[in-house]
Amino acid sequence: MSQSTFVKSTFILTIATLLSKILGSIFRIPLQNIAGDEVLGIFSLVYPVYMVALILSVAGLPLAISKLIAEANTKKDNSSVREVFTTASLLAIMFGFLSFTLIFSFSNEIANMLGGPTTRLALIVVAGTLLVAPYMAVYRGFFQGFADMKPTAISQVLEQLIRVSLILLIAYFLVSKGYSDEVIAGGVMVGSIVGALASLIYLRIKYDKSPLKLVSSNNYSFVIFKKWTKTILSVSIPIAIGTLTMALFNFVDSFTVSYGLRAAGSSTNEINYLYGIYGRGLSLVQIATVFATSIVLPLVPLITTKLANKDTNGTRSIIERTHRMTHFISWPAAMGLLALTLPLNLALFTNLEGSSMLAIINFSSVFTSFALLGTGILQGMNYARTSALVIIGSVILKTFSNIYFIQWFGLDGAAISTLCIYIILVFTNSIIIMRRIKFKLFNTEVFKIIVSASIMGGLVGIPTLFFSLTDWSRMQAVIYLGFSILLGALIYFALLFLLKVITKDDIKNSPLLARINIKK
Repeated sequence: MSQSTFVKSTFILTIATLLSKILGSIFRIPLQNIAGDEVLGIFSLVYPVYMVALILSVAGLPLAISKLIAEANTKKDNSSVREVFTTASLLAIMFGFLSFTLIFSFSNEIANMLGGPTTRLALIVVAGTLLVAPYMAVYRGFFQGFADMKPTAISQVLEQLIRVSLILLIAYFLVSKGYSDEVIAGGVMVGSIVGALASLIYLRIKYDKSPLKLVSSNNYSFVIFKKWTKTILSVSIPIAIGTLTMALFNFVDSFTVSYGLRAAGSSTNEINYLYGIYGRGLSLVQIATVFATSIVLPLVPLITTKLANKDTNGTRSIIERTHRMTHFISWPAAMGLLALTLPLNLALFTNLEGSSMLAIINFSSVFTSFALLGTGILQGMNYARTSALVIIGSVILKTFSNIYFIQWFGLDGAAISTLCIYIILVFTNSIIIMRRIKFKLFNTEVFKIIVSASIMGGLVGIPTLFFSLTDWSRMQAVIYLGFSILLGALIYFALLFLLKVITKDDIKNSPLLARINIKK
């Protein structure tokens, strides 16, 4: 994959993942508005458990497949491509069934460790997605291995669109019928199953019509399965742990936050409600980290190919460019979210509860982005096992820091723990990367970006400290947000232009304008 192809692939995936993330995060807002914080709390407690099970059941197969196929293509080894794909498909089906069986069998025990028995129905229903999603993910990995990111992009948007639509429709219907929070939370999880199934159907049709479709071979046997299983798992399991970064931290939150609240004397309903407040921050962070999430998919096979060709300079260039793009996008997103925490909370969630926690989580999003990026770079450099060890260490540290910080600061403690752990993770990843490939982590341009984002945040955020937002209506908050976002974007880009971080050539060569020119 050339660097121009990489930029285009990143652009495609960024737009698709942005839409997917917006759908996958914003829906929590109308869900909370329709069904309340208790239902959002149950959803937020259960969903990380499902995500961890999903990623483990897939065992990092999409990224592993794209990595192995990229290597096979370099060697023009078509038979290996076919064997990898077939083996990965079988493994995905097996892992998905096993994960579903385990969650279903131990659903009582898992539910009691979360918010209580009220979470069990939602846990069982969403676990049904594991029977579909792993196999669907294999097709995404297949296309990514051939540097074709469009099927992944389209399938992501399709899955989320159907999933979110069903979640909101089911929630509205069940609430109107007066069902309990437990039943409503369980019912909305059906959307995940249908969304994954629709994505699988689309990818399968796309695969059947694609010139990349593999010709079946009668030579496939158990010996080949055994051989490639060992190879795939040796690559995919460390990648899975790295991929788990955000999901695993949310998983830890599901257990430790509820444990801390229970230890403080909160009842089951109170835990669900308070975790619903905490879940507000998760919605916004997912949107802020969309670029880092999308860039990892094409980044891993690209770095792998560069290093396989012993192109150290090319690898360094890619790392520096991705860091620059992440700085460019993540700092204004984090500063903007931090500055507008109060009107955001009021506009999106109808009140100002948990605003201090939300502010901390919003600021942590910039470090979350760089943690995800660093993990992806390490995977592409064949340091997946090292990355996995770093993640495991961070999870252990977050587990204990959550417990102690929650006792001291309540929900704010969980947010402080998240911020600290992601900062540690970013610097640890950077040190490991620089031992292999020396690159500029911080320079004058990065400083200018941070300063520009900070000034922008101050100009749009400081006025909120002088307003009595408790007296504002929701519509007033929405109007202020719309005006502030527009003004903030203008201020940020004006400062970047004045400080010569971006030039007229950068604007002319942007992917968006390039696509417009091509169409013309």
